[in-house]
Amino acid sequence: MSLRALIADDEIHLAEHLRSELAQLWPELEIVALARSGREAAAQIAAMEPELAFLDIQMPGLTGLEVAEGIEGPTRVVFVTAFDEFACQAFEQAALDYVLKPVKTERLRKTVQRLQASLLASTPSSPVQGDGGALAQALQQLQGPVAAAAPSLRYVRASQGELMHQIPIDEVIYFHADDKYTCVQTAQGEYLIRTPIAELAQQLDPQEFCRVHRATLVNLAHLAGTRRDELSRLFLRFRGLSQELPVSRAYVHLFKAM
Repeated sequence: MSLRALIADDEIHLAEHLRSELAQLWPELEIVALARSGREAAAQIAAMEPELAFLDIQMPGLTGLEVAEGIEGPTRVVFVTAFDEFACQAFEQAALDYVLKPVKTERLRKTVQRLQASLLASTPSSPVQGDGGALAQALQQLQGPVAAAAPSLRYVRASQGELMHQIPIDEVIYFHADDKYTCVQTAQGEYLIRTPIAELAQQLDPQEFCRVHRATLVNLAHLAGTRRDELSRLFLRFRGLSQELPVSRAYVHLFKAM
């Protein structure tokens, strides 16, 4: 099986140029789709789950950052953009690289080498770089088994003022990253822990907790319903809680049935 990639850019000539450059630098990489908008990219990534996605940032519908934020499968991201001010946000989305336009061949060559090294890092006995099948297998080993092996949390120890509390996970309504802390919201009140939201996501049962924003994980068992405002933004309502939570556009599709 070859390693597959998607390219998303609303300027199709730039997407074609990137595909041509990648064909020269990484012949084994199969470009399975060219997307011209953020929504098209999100839909194709969800449908095909390519191992890599090269995303422009400024696109109609959804930005590349929002597309990356909404990826649920194994697809890893490289941002290709004319804007350097989004680099910090890009790497918050675990981007493998951040390439500035106009794309230079030598810079892209370094990106390809970085991608190959990253995807082969956990397989010491893998064949030499350039073997697409080996890269795909390495990516699956990096992404799948690690997450599956992580035990689900049953309790969290969280502080409220000077007191520490042991809170059962099923009582948590949502977790929200806030500066240096993560807020733990229950029907009884708000507590604080230092565990990063990304680390929590790996330890929580994905059948119970759902990401609705880069910084927010909600417990579906407490969900009471949804509401849309006059701008068609989606909000979640919870039993035992007056506060509503906004859903990032990249995750709205998860609640279409409601």
